[in-house]
Amino acid sequence: MALLHAAEEPVTHIAVAFDNPIRSFRNDLFPPYKSDDGVPPEIRAQFDAVEDAVRSIGVVVWSMREYEADDGLASGARRFRDRVEQVRILTPDKDLGQCLMGNRVVQVDRRQRKVVNEAAFRIERGFGPQSMPDFLALAGDSADGIPGLEGFGKKSASMLLGAYERLEQIPEDPQTWKVKPRGAPRLAATLVERREDALLYRKLATLVDTVPLEADLEDLRFRGVPRARFERWCDELGVERLKTAPRRWQ
Repeated sequence: MALLHAAEEPVTHIAVAFDNPIRSFRNDLFPPYKSDDGVPPEIRAQFDAVEDAVRSIGVVVWSMREYEADDGLASGARRFRDRVEQVRILTPDKDLGQCLMGNRVVQVDRRQRKVVNEAAFRIERGFGPQSMPDFLALAGDSADGIPGLEGFGKKSASMLLGAYERLEQIPEDPQTWKVKPRGAPRLAATLVERREDALLYRKLATLVDTVPLEADLEDLRFRGVPRARFERWCDELGVERLKTAPRRWQ
C-alpha cells in the first residue's frame, strides 16, 4: 500500500504487506481456503528473505501471520485515510475493491496504468464497494478457494447486488425481484437452500480492517534508501551490482 499525493507520483508514505505464511484464520473457518499447500519449498523458503529486502530499502513491512496481506492493506487504508490526501492501494486484486471510498481511497493497477476510484468501481461493477464480499460469496473467487453458489455468475450476482446491496436484502421470492437475471427461480432457490454457505463465503471475502499495525503514519514516511543498511544487505547476498540501483538515498 502506498499513501501518495493525489496529483503526484512521488511517494510520501509507503508500506508493503506480505502473506507470511499464506495460511490465515480463514483456513480454520473453511479448510479449502488458499494456503501454503502446493507452494514449492524453494519459493516458500524465500518469504522471509523478500521481507528483509524490502526493509533494506527503508520501506515498512507488515508481515501477516494470523491475517492476510489484504487485511493489512485494508487496515492501513482505514487507519490513515483521514490523515493523508489520498490512499493508493497498489494492487489489482479485486478483494481490495471493498476498501474504495470516493477519491480518498483508490486502487491502482500499475501494469495497466489504471486508477479506480469508487465512482469508476460502481460503473464497472454495477454495485458499490461495500457489496464486494457479497459478490464474491455468490460468484466465487477461485484465487482464494471460495467456490461461490452454483448457477451464479458475475452478471447475475452483479445485477442482484446492484439492486439489493447485501445478501440479506435479496427477497426469497424471485417474483418480487427488481431485476430479472437469467434463471431467477433457480437462483432464488439456491440462495435459500445455501444461505449459510453464502454467509460463510462472505465472511471469508470480507477484509479485516482493524488489524493492529506496528507503524504509525510518520514511520511510513519514505525518506530514501538507507545507504549503510542497503549496502550491508547487498554484501550479505553477494549482489554488488545492486548498490548503484537506488536513485534516492536518505
